[in-house]
Amino acid sequence: MTCDDTRLLMHAYLDDELDAAQSAVMARHLQECTSCTANYGVYSRLRKALAQPGLYHRAPDALRERWSPAPSAAQATLPASSQPRRAPLAYAMAAGFAGALLLTSPAWITALQQRGADSNPVVAEAISSHIRSLQAQHLMDVVSTDQHTVKPWFEGKLDFSPRVKDLVSEGFPLIGGRLDAIDGRSVAALIYKRHLHVINLYQWPADSAATAQAEVQRHGYTVIRWTAEGMRYVAISDVSAGDLKQFVLAFQNDAGTPAVNPSR
Repeated sequence: MTCDDTRLLMHAYLDDELDAAQSAVMARHLQECTSCTANYGVYSRLRKALAQPGLYHRAPDALRERWSPAPSAAQATLPASSQPRRAPLAYAMAAGFAGALLLTSPAWITALQQRGADSNPVVAEAISSHIRSLQAQHLMDVVSTDQHTVKPWFEGKLDFSPRVKDLVSEGFPLIGGRLDAIDGRSVAALIYKRHLHVINLYQWPADSAATAQAEVQRHGYTVIRWTAEGMRYVAISDVSAGDLKQFVLAFQNDAGTPAVNPSR
C-alpha cells in the first residue's frame, strides 16, 4: 500500500468501514510510515473532538430573530407558499467560513487535541501487536499444543508465571506462545485457534489502577479486557464477538477463577 492509497482510505479506516484484510494492510503501513501515522493522529483527534456532544448548542432565540428579517408589508399579504425563501447556500457558506476561522485558532486546535486523545491505549497496542503477530515468523516463540510445554518455556523470561490452559475441549486449541510488550512492560502472549482464526491472549500482573473493561470493537477486531486474581488479560481476534466471549468465559472457568461476564 502506498501513501496515496492510505490517504484515500484514511477516513474509511477511521470510520471502521474497511474489512479485516484492508484494515490489517492499513495498520501495517501506518506502523512503517511516520508521515501517514502523523496524518492519522491528526484526523483521529479532530474526528473525536468534533463528535463531543458539548460542542453542539441550539442558537439563542434572539440570534434566530436577527437572522430572520421581518417581512415587508407587501410580503406579509402574500400566502405562505408565495413567501420568498432564504438562500440556504449563503447561510451554509457563512457557517462554513465561521467554522474554518474557529478551527484555525491555535487555542481551539489544542483543545480539540486534548479532548480527542485516545482513552484506550492498551486496546490500540493490543491490536497493533495482534496484527504484527500474524506476519510470517512473528506468531510464536514456542510452538506446542501442550500447556505443560508452553508454561515452562516462559520461566526465567518474565517476572511472573503466566496461566496457560488448553481449551481444545471448548473448541479453542492452544498452539503456542511468545513474549510481547503491552502497556510498557513485557507480557506473555498465548496463541489459540478458532477454526482458521488466531486468538491472542495477553497477560501480565495487574496494578492498582487495573479495572474491568467492556468489549471493544475496532478495525474489524474484537478486544476483551478483564482482571482476575491479580492478573490483567487482553483477548483479541477477528472471530465473531460471540466466539471471543465464549473463549474468555472458557478460560476464566478453566483457570479456576470466577466467571466474569466481559460484556458488563
